[in-house]
Amino acid sequence: MHFARFGLEFDYPDNWSVDTDASDDATLAVTVQAPDGGFWSVSAHPSGSDPESLVQAVFRQMQEEYRDLDTEGASDEVAGHLLSGFDFNFYCLDLTNTAQVRALATPAATYVVFCQAEDREWDRISPVFAAMTASFARSLP
Repeated sequence: MHFARFGLEFDYPDNWSVDTDASDDATLAVTVQAPDGGFWSVSAHPSGSDPESLVQAVFRQMQEEYRDLDTEGASDEVAGHLLSGFDFNFYCLDLTNTAQVRALATPAATYVVFCQAEDREWDRISPVFAAMTASFARSLP
């Protein structure tokens, strides 16, 4: 499937559900959820927003929510764009989980990409998350 609304474009699996949130005047978010519970989301923030501040906000939120959070700084080059952020490992409902947050700034907006899945699902679903991020990054100028 192909999502193309609100200036955001990306491909996603046809059996995943899409939810949009445009309630905040400054931020637009789209979340795509896998049938087994993993999810990928992208949010658009106003041009000039600091990507480092945005990923740090996610980092602080994750620290508040998950007491035994393991965190590692990370970056990826995707479709000519450098995305920087963090990888997280944590327990939720007695299950281990992995999440990633990455941000990038463009002249049009600053974007934050976040994905998360339970570890039994992560090995299978993380390539799908990567493909979705790549399709999103390819759509950017």
